[in-house]
Amino acid sequence: MSNTSLARVLDAPRLAGRVAIVTGAARGIGATYASALAAVGATVVACDILPPDGTVAVIREANGKASGAVCDVSNTAAVASFVKDTVAAHGRIDILVNNAAIFANLALKPFTEIDDAEWDRVMMVNVRGSFACAKAVAPVMQQQGYGKIINIASGTVFKGAPLMLHYVASKGAVVAMTRSLARELGDGGVRVNCLAPGLTMSEAVVANNAWAGPIVANNIASRCLKREAAPDDLTGALIFLASSESDFMTGQAIVVDGGSVTH
Repeated sequence: MSNTSLARVLDAPRLAGRVAIVTGAARGIGATYASALAAVGATVVACDILPPDGTVAVIREANGKASGAVCDVSNTAAVASFVKDTVAAHGRIDILVNNAAIFANLALKPFTEIDDAEWDRVMMVNVRGSFACAKAVAPVMQQQGYGKIINIASGTVFKGAPLMLHYVASKGAVVAMTRSLARELGDGGVRVNCLAPGLTMSEAVVANNAWAGPIVANNIASRCLKREAAPDDLTGALIFLASSESDFMTGQAIVVDGGSVTH
């Protein structure tokens, strides 16, 4: 690469010209993901079951490009309509961050106390929602010959964390789905990888008393880097997976948890 070409690469934002969908982006970690992608040049389309207006406003105030829509990822028809609208507005979809999930509001309990309705709701959002979003964007990415699907799993999968079996099982399914999708979509130029955070102190987690005191302290004690994790700790790995720097990487799970899991 010539010095002139290198200078152009270094000057250009890493995701300039890319269109990124981030689900569950109205608040918390999803909002952080959306802002981080916009900060490196992506045009972000934020969706959530709640209006993501605040996230869009923050990005625009920072001179980023963003739009938002209300979409329940467990509603397949709504997801298909949202993706269709995104393509109509932007002409392409380069990145999907499958972040929408039920977690922070769950009560910790033995698996024998998890009823069928709660189990099904977690699976519907965490697993079927990610499946529906991947299914909707895959044809667009295949037609382009390029795309990045980033599924958000959890470090709990590799630890076998107790007292939230439905959540851990759902995220285990996300890891497995990532591997199979990578095989199915690789020939079309679509990379599918997984980001697996540890316990991260998002606003919703902080607000849940179940995550206070000894549970957080014990989690920190299990880490090589002994401190709480903040949403911003996850964005470096996210941007790497979204960028061309990870183009020869697919079917993988990156754990970002301060070294609680050495995966």
